[in-house]
Amino acid sequence: MKRFSRKRSLGDSIFSITNGIFMLLVMVVTLYPFLNTIAVSFNNGLDTIRGGIYLWPREWTLQNYVSVFQNPNLTQAAFVSVARTVVGTVVQLFCTAMLAYVLSRKEYMFNKLVTTLFVMTMYFSGGLIPGYMLIKQVGLLNSFWVYIIPGLIGVFNMIVIRTYIQGLSEGLIESAKMDGAGDFRIFMRIVLPLSKPVLATVALFIAVGQWNSWFDSMLYTAGNRNLTTLQYELMKLLSSATSQGGTVNVDSFKNVTNMVTPVSIRAAITVVTAMPIVLLYPFLQKYFVTGLTIGGVKE
Repeated sequence: MKRFSRKRSLGDSIFSITNGIFMLLVMVVTLYPFLNTIAVSFNNGLDTIRGGIYLWPREWTLQNYVSVFQNPNLTQAAFVSVARTVVGTVVQLFCTAMLAYVLSRKEYMFNKLVTTLFVMTMYFSGGLIPGYMLIKQVGLLNSFWVYIIPGLIGVFNMIVIRTYIQGLSEGLIESAKMDGAGDFRIFMRIVLPLSKPVLATVALFIAVGQWNSWFDSMLYTAGNRNLTTLQYELMKLLSSATSQGGTVNVDSFKNVTNMVTPVSIRAAITVVTAMPIVLLYPFLQKYFVTGLTIGGVKE
């Protein structure tokens, strides 16, 4: 018995060591590009051309970020991105959660049919051109609300929230109905407070999607520079670098000094774009695993 126990302990130790080494390698491969980008963004642009910048700047400077924030196009685009992320996350989360609650109720006779119709939209779409024509006909072209209204309902998020709500105590909801509470009051006072873990998880999904989105900006608001997003401006900058063989037209940046180069500008913009989500995640991390496991698996 002891011999078996020793063998098992040895196997567990080998697995733990192997797993630890593997996860360490994954962490290094995942973090290094981002840490390298941060180092380049804080380094003198001309010095970066020499190479040898890995995890720590060699010649510290904030000029890259100063140049980025002095560009009026990027400043306005950043404001639009923040606005669409905040408004889009709140509105889509509320509408998706409300639909999830309705479809979780067994007394709603059409819940399976409606759920099937929504799920079908995950696999079939109307197409790019019909979608553009629809957006134009309803008057959302070159409008801020084109970022919000078309994405009011996220089907995958709805399924996750619905599964979570179905796991809540049915007796609690029935007791509220016996006390005279309507469905909307039950949804606001009981369902939403009890669904904080899954709502926080879904909110992070929505916020990341809204913040990183650029294609809808290119498609629907390219004619209005006041409505383009930060990610779209960044995409244009990176595309310019690719098409010009690694160079970027930095003439659009005001007061650019000889410390700034296209590489350092791209690095600074990348950090500015990614940092809000990086800073947001720790506050939602405690809900993240719980929301996914409970919302994704129903006992």
